[in-house]
Amino acid sequence: MTENYTALYEEHKKAGASFTDFGGWQMPLKYSSELAEHHAVRNAAGLFDLSHMGEVWVTGPDAAAFLDYALAGKLSAVAVGKAKYSLICQEDGGIIDDLISYRRGEEKYLVVPNAGNAVVVAAALAERAAGFDVKVEDVSAETSLIAVQGPNAESILLALVPGEQHPFVTELKYYAAVEVEINGQELLLARTGYTGEDGFEIYIPNEDAAGLWEALLEIGAGHGLIPAGLACRDSLRLEAGMPLYGNELSREGNPYAAGLGPVVSLAKESDFIGKAALSELKAAGTGSTTGRKLVGLKGLGRRAGRGHYPVLKEGNVIGEVTSGQPSPTLGYPVAMAYVDVEHAAPGTALDIDLRGKAEPFEVVALPFYKREK
Repeated sequence: MTENYTALYEEHKKAGASFTDFGGWQMPLKYSSELAEHHAVRNAAGLFDLSHMGEVWVTGPDAAAFLDYALAGKLSAVAVGKAKYSLICQEDGGIIDDLISYRRGEEKYLVVPNAGNAVVVAAALAERAAGFDVKVEDVSAETSLIAVQGPNAESILLALVPGEQHPFVTELKYYAAVEVEINGQELLLARTGYTGEDGFEIYIPNEDAAGLWEALLEIGAGHGLIPAGLACRDSLRLEAGMPLYGNELSREGNPYAAGLGPVVSLAKESDFIGKAALSELKAAGTGSTTGRKLVGLKGLGRRAGRGHYPVLKEGNVIGEVTSGQPSPTLGYPVAMAYVDVEHAAPGTALDIDLRGKAEPFEVVALPFYKREK
C-alpha cells in the first residue's frame, strides 16, 4: 500500500509524534502520552490533524436530488449552512461509508468521507451521478482538515477570529458551518467532531495548513491546548459511543443492526441506492427482533475486551466485540459489541472471553460518556 503523508507531517515530526498507518496514511498515534492527550480534550482542548479525511464537492442544479439518490439520508431537507450525518450504502444495504455532508448553497454540498474510504466514496458518487446535472469534484488531495476539540475550543478560535466575526463562532450551532476569517484567511469552520466534546473542524488548503497549526498551538497554549493523536481520538470516540468504520460499520453490516436506523430515510419520495434492501431489513426486524444489535458493554472488572473477542452468555458465544479498551474518563473498561438481540437489553449480564477467561460485563445504553452542556 502506498504511504500518504499529510501537509502537517513535518509539524508532527517536530512535535515528537509516534506514527502509525491509518487508511494508507502515516498519522500521529500520539505525541507524548495518549492518556494526557485524552484528558486534555475532555478538560481543556486537543489539536488534531484530520487531513487524511476526504473532501468531495457536489455542485449543480440537481445536487440535492442527486445526494438524495446516492445517500441513505434526505440531504435535500438540510438547510443551507447546516450539516447532516449520513450513510452511503450498497444495493444490498451494506455500508460503504458513514459521512458528513455540509450544505454550502442551494446547489452546493461538501461531502466528507472517511480516510480509508475517500477514494471509493468519490468514485461511487461519480458513478451514481450519471443522469443528474451535477459536478462531483474530489478535492481531498489539496485540502487539509484541522480540528480543535474540547471545552476551551471556542475560546481558542475567538483568539484567531476578528472581533466583528466573533458572533459567527459563538452562535454557530452543532452540525453547522460558516465561512469565517481565521488567522487572516477566509476558511470554512464547522462545529463538528468525533470526541463527544464541543469543537470545531477547519478546512484549509494544504499550503496554508502548517501556518494555521502553529498559530493554533501558540494561541491555545494558554488554554491548555496540546496536539493529540489517533490513539486518544479512538478512546474519546469510543466513550462517546461513536462508530468507527471498519470496526462497528462495514459492507457486511447494515444500518439497523448498527443502531443507525434513524439515519436512513425510507420516507423520502425519491428512490435511493439500497432502499429496497433496507426496507426489507427494517420490515424483518433486523437489529430489533432478529439478528444482532450493536450495544455498549461496561466492564465490572479491570480487564478490557478488544476487537473480535467473543461475547458470551453462560459460556455460549452470542456476539463479538467491535471496539474496547479501558475508559480514561470513567475509570472502567468499555466496549461496543454486536450481540444477539435477545441479549441486548440494558442491564443484561454478559461476559467477554479474554483469551480463555470469562470477564464480566453488563449491557448499558450508549453513549458511555456525555458532556455537560
